[in-house]
Amino acid sequence: MRVLGINALFHDPAASLVMDGRIVAAAEEERFSRRKHGKRPVPFSAWELPELSARWCLERAGLTPSDLDAVAYSYDPEIARPAEQLGVHDPWDHLRQEYARRAPEFLAEALPGLDPDKVRFVAHHVAHAASAGQAAPYPDSAVLVLDGRGECGSHLAGRYANRELTVLGSQSLPDSIGLFYEDLTQHLGFLRSSDEFKVMALASYGEPRFLDQLRQYVHPDGHGGFRARSVPWGTLVPARLAGGAWTQDHADIAASAQVCLEEVLLGLARWLHDRTGEDALTLAGGVALNCVANTRLYRETPFRHIWVQPAAGDAGTALGAALHVANQKEAVEVMPTAALGRGWSNDELRAWLERAAVPYEEPDDIAETVAAELAQDGIVAWFQGRSEFGPRALGHRSLLAHPGRAANLERLNAVKGREEFRPVAPMVLAERAAELFDGPLPSPYMLFVHDVAAQWRDRIPAVVHVDGTARIQTVDRHDEPLVARMIEGFERLTGLPVVVNTSLNTAGRPMVDDPRDALECFGSAPVDLLALGPFAIRRKKVFA
Repeated sequence: MRVLGINALFHDPAASLVMDGRIVAAAEEERFSRRKHGKRPVPFSAWELPELSARWCLERAGLTPSDLDAVAYSYDPEIARPAEQLGVHDPWDHLRQEYARRAPEFLAEALPGLDPDKVRFVAHHVAHAASAGQAAPYPDSAVLVLDGRGECGSHLAGRYANRELTVLGSQSLPDSIGLFYEDLTQHLGFLRSSDEFKVMALASYGEPRFLDQLRQYVHPDGHGGFRARSVPWGTLVPARLAGGAWTQDHADIAASAQVCLEEVLLGLARWLHDRTGEDALTLAGGVALNCVANTRLYRETPFRHIWVQPAAGDAGTALGAALHVANQKEAVEVMPTAALGRGWSNDELRAWLERAAVPYEEPDDIAETVAAELAQDGIVAWFQGRSEFGPRALGHRSLLAHPGRAANLERLNAVKGREEFRPVAPMVLAERAAELFDGPLPSPYMLFVHDVAAQWRDRIPAVVHVDGTARIQTVDRHDEPLVARMIEGFERLTGLPVVVNTSLNTAGRPMVDDPRDALECFGSAPVDLLALGPFAIRRKKVFA
């Protein structure tokens, strides 16, 4: 069965392709259009479809739209209700729902040859759940979904038994832990439905002294649900203007909201474990990208295994919808990797460099060349293999640096043009991780935080956050042999088994995806070396 998955209605439009139960491709529209998050989450953009990523998915498999057995759309307008009935202030939501109802004809126009009768609507939170429970390496698991909103709710709790979902609980709007966090994001001068991770980072600099006040509005109800109503943020702390300086009050309100969110998740997870008794918990929805909360779930609930969909936000519903529809006809395979996007052969990369007339080298081993550059405190743009699905750079589209130089945190944030409080991540071989970090292992998708061992904090200061933690990525040498060789080469030269990893992009722009993006980023940012496949491009030679 050939199923194309589509996420389009709210934000982070994306497409995926599942063939014969196997995930073939998945990509976010922003990587093609170069618009951050693809579009803004407003009703007037709901008609926009991930046309570029959908066409690429089909091209990847050599298919045309007429070859598809189904198109799975991650929203079901039949179960939606008017916003005023949900207690949500969204006067144009009816427009969004109208676009959803007409999605089959819009898709048929965007993908000529597609039969609109092949479009299947999948409930938004069911699509989120499938992106976790169907994709995880556990045929049986509890599943927890939390985000801003779906058709008429903000949460789903359930159980997958032999990959089949039973819904055990849900939360109706207007209560939404996702919207609670989005509202604070906006109050703190960041972009809502985009910059929530900045609030999580800022929280590390504060104390939760507003927690009691927030608990009046947001708390678990003890019965598998929660309350999360509108908070009068302005009565607690003044709003921060976009681009303005943050104060201790701002950090403290962020810390308070973060703890509040964690308490809700812990309450929901404990209730779900009591109902299911499962060893594994799988997570999806935008709230599941909160790696601090994920770690508390790991440490403080009875679940032995926690697996988070690497594209946990709405982009992941394109994959989940496709898996859900495919699973109705045939068994689906687990998600093998997050590297499900575009890639280029060495010959294609060479052709890009020749067309750009850029001087380049072809060393015997690009991993050793990069290790040497990093050891000399150079910053490296690393472009290898297929791009990642989801918001994390996982060793395919990364900026790399030396972790032993404390100044490299500020240096990388300056290169990327982002806030000074934003952390960067350590990459470490999976078999070495426990020597340096305490937390959920392995951690291949950078979705948990780990305590850095005391004896290592002064040795790798660039990756240690203000609270003594790090959001690590473990590297399996069998899955990522090139990255593993680079890390080992760096350790031989420096004695440090860790490399700094952050996403290959600059502030406000999507992650680099194709060779043109990589060359543009290299040309505009003070990066010392671009490792484009097996080729090395040095700034000193390009700009001599």
